[in-house]
Amino acid sequence: MRHPILSTALAGAALLFALAGCGGRQDAEAARALKSVNAVDETNLSDIMLTVGDPQEAVNYFTRTAAENPGRIDIQRGLAKSLIRNGQPAEAAKAWAKVITMPGATPDDKVGLADAQIRSNDWAGAKATLNTIPPTHETYERYKLEAMVADSEKNWAKADSFYDTAVGLTTRPGGVLNNWGFSKLTRGDAKGAEKLFAEALTYEPSSFTTKNNLVLARAAQRKYDLPVIEMSQSERARLLYTAALSAVKQGDVTIGKGLLQDAVDTSPTYFEEAARALEALDSGSKKS
Repeated sequence: MRHPILSTALAGAALLFALAGCGGRQDAEAARALKSVNAVDETNLSDIMLTVGDPQEAVNYFTRTAAENPGRIDIQRGLAKSLIRNGQPAEAAKAWAKVITMPGATPDDKVGLADAQIRSNDWAGAKATLNTIPPTHETYERYKLEAMVADSEKNWAKADSFYDTAVGLTTRPGGVLNNWGFSKLTRGDAKGAEKLFAEALTYEPSSFTTKNNLVLARAAQRKYDLPVIEMSQSERARLLYTAALSAVKQGDVTIGKGLLQDAVDTSPTYFEEAARALEALDSGSKKS
């Protein structure tokens, strides 16, 4: 199926060729206009590939186009971004590493490299990359990554500072608040984590990951009742299951069994994991 943007561009090109035939003195103007049409078309196609296109097709497109236009930094950026979207962070890091050596590279390109390095578990590389970015480059993405690197080094004071800065640099802090909450949870501050997860849900109320993390934070404080948040019946069953497992792990087996039964009863479809866990607990209690 022909994309309407491409069809429009082709139609424009045909018109320009027709105008060029009217007189030699119009040739240069027609050529310049045709170049502009092609540039707009390429930009639109690149945008499409990075948003609604198939991830692998996008990688193929940018790989081919980058080979044909080795000096085009925008195409090389597109390749790096498409590799991230296709779940190839190590390859994306190589693409970003090339981008930052090209004329026209910006601090945001180094942020892209650091992001790819973190995704490919190269924490040392990410730290080194971030250290080369001028301190005047203050963006949400930069500080979010700085916080994650600080977390990986268990430098909690620095992580908190970076998370706080990142939150203040975006109107959609749900994701970074969730990350900050998980950081608090891993270091044993369940109460602080609960507060951050609850705040994150005010920005992204549909995020099941954050809902699940909130239940984990509450369960770590032996608060096993579900929080008053937006949830579907299926989500409620899953959250009850999370609370149940947390209760069992903390030795509150009777409470855990009750929560597992609630999860089985609540689920709109057969909840195999919860049913199996409940059966295992029942078998264990009978043997003892």
